Amino acid sequence: MIRDKEAAAVQRLSQKEAGAYFTPDPVVSTLLRWAVRDESDRLLDPSCGDGRFIAGHRNSVGIEQDVDTLETAIARAPWALVHEGDFFAWAAETAERFECAAGNPPFIRYQSFKGDIRARALGLCARLGAGFSGLTSSWAPFLVATAGLLKPGGRMAFVVPAEIGHAPYAAPLLDYLVEHFATVHVVAVREKLFPDLSEDCWLLFADGCGGKTDEIRFSTLSRFAPSARPPRQFVRVSVLEWRSVWKRRLRPFLAADDARDLYRHVVTRGDTRRFGELASIGIGYVSGANDFFHLRPSEVDHWNIPSKFLHASVRNGRALTASRLTDAVVEKWKQADEPLYLLRLPKLNELPSAVVRYLDTDAGRIAQTAYKCRVRDPWYSVPDVQVPDFFLSYMSGVQPSLVRNDANCTCTNSVHSVRIKPDVPSKANLSSWGSDFVQLSCEIEGHPLGGGMLKLEPREATEIALPSRKTLTSLDPRPIQGAIDAMRQWRHYASVA
Repeated sequence: MIRDKEAAAVQRLSQKEAGAYFTPDPVVSTLLRWAVRDESDRLLDPSCGDGRFIAGHRNSVGIEQDVDTLETAIARAPWALVHEGDFFAWAAETAERFECAAGNPPFIRYQSFKGDIRARALGLCARLGAGFSGLTSSWAPFLVATAGLLKPGGRMAFVVPAEIGHAPYAAPLLDYLVEHFATVHVVAVREKLFPDLSEDCWLLFADGCGGKTDEIRFSTLSRFAPSARPPRQFVRVSVLEWRSVWKRRLRPFLAADDARDLYRHVVTRGDTRRFGELASIGIGYVSGANDFFHLRPSEVDHWNIPSKFLHASVRNGRALTASRLTDAVVEKWKQADEPLYLLRLPKLNELPSAVVRYLDTDAGRIAQTAYKCRVRDPWYSVPDVQVPDFFLSYMSGVQPSLVRNDANCTCTNSVHSVRIKPDVPSKANLSSWGSDFVQLSCEIEGHPLGGGMLKLEPREATEIALPSRKTLTSLDPRPIQGAIDAMRQWRHYASVA
C-alpha cells in the first residue's frame, strides 16, 4: 500500500492512543524461544511495531499500520516480509498459514478502536467463532484473528493486558482459545513489564491449534524472569468452574487456594446474600457540565437562585469519609463554600429571572455546547437525579465505602447510588459491610485501576457477598486477611499506600 507520508502523519495516533508500547528484549526473547521450535517455522507478528519480534527469527512476517514504525521494523529485520496496513483486512484475505505467532498487540480501547477497522475485526472474529461486543479493546480480536491463521498444531505467545483476568470483553477470547487449542496458559506477572505504562501486563501461551482443553493453566510470578518455557508451576482452572463459579474471571485465582475455597463455601451458604439481592445499584446523574451546574453558596447568593432549584449533592467519593452522611457534614461544606449545590431545574417554559440570567452567562452558553447538554431538551434540565439510601464509592484505595444518606443528598456519576429494595429488612446482612470477608469480596468482585485503585462497576457491586453475622463469627480470619493483602499487592495498593 502506498500512502502520502504527510497525510499519514496527520492521521497517526499518539503512542497511548495506538497502544504502541514496545516490548522489552528479555520478554521478546522468552516468547520467541517458546513459540519458534524450528528454523523453518513461519512466524507471524500481527502488529510488529518496530520489529523486535520479527528480528528474532529469520522466517518472519509482520503487519504494521504506522509508516515510520514500519520503516524501523524493515531496517531491524531486512529479511522479514513486512506488510503495511490494517491487520484485520490482511488476515481476511491472506492464504498464508503459520506454525507460530508472537508479539505484543495494540491495547487500543473501544473509544479509539472504531469505524471500519472495528467492523472488519468483529466480523472476522464472528466468522471464526468468537463473538465480541462493540466495547472490546482491539488486542482480544487481534489474538483470535491471529489464531485463525495458524496451521494445525500451531502455537502463539503474546503479551496481554491484565484485563484478560477480569474484563467481560476478554471472556470471548478465552472461550475461543479453550475450544481451539490443546493447551492455554496464562501467566500473571505482578511487577510491571512496562514501567511507563499504568496498565499491568501478563503473558499468554496457547499450543496445539486445532485441539481443545477443559482447563486453563494459571501461573503467578512476582516478577518476570527470562525463560525458555512457561512456568512449570500452575493452577489447573477448570473451564467449567471458570465459567460458572467465577463468572469467566481468572483474577480470583490470585488469592491462595484455601481463601478461594472458603470464599466459594461462604457465598453458596443459604444465609449469604449478594448485594444486588438487597439493593439496586447504579450511577448518579450526568450533568454534562459539572462546573456550571454545581454552585457554591456564595454563587447562589450572588445570582439569587431560589432554594427550590437547588439540591445538595455528593460530587465524588472523597466526600464519603464516614459511615453516615449527615446534615452536619453538609453544613461544613456550606461553611467552606464548596460547590455542593446542584442546579436542579424542571422542564419549565418559564423560569425565574434570576435563573435565566445565570443560564445566559458566558459559562451557560459554553455549557449548552457540551454533548450531554445539547442532546437533551431542555438543555438545562439534568435528568435522573435521585436521592439514594446509601452512597457507594466507585473507585477506592483501601476499600469501597458504603455511606448511609441521612442528609437527603443526591450524587453525580462519580459515586454509585444505592437504593434498598422494597420489603428488605433494614439491617439485612448490610451490617457485615465492614468485615474482612466483605473487603475480600470487594477485591474479588471488583477490578484494579491504575495507581493502586480498586474500581467497582455497578454490575460488579451487585455481586459483593454479604454473609450473615452468624457466618462471619465462624470464619478463620487468617486466610481471608492473607487474600486481602495479596489482592491489594496485585493492584499495587500496598506499594503506594
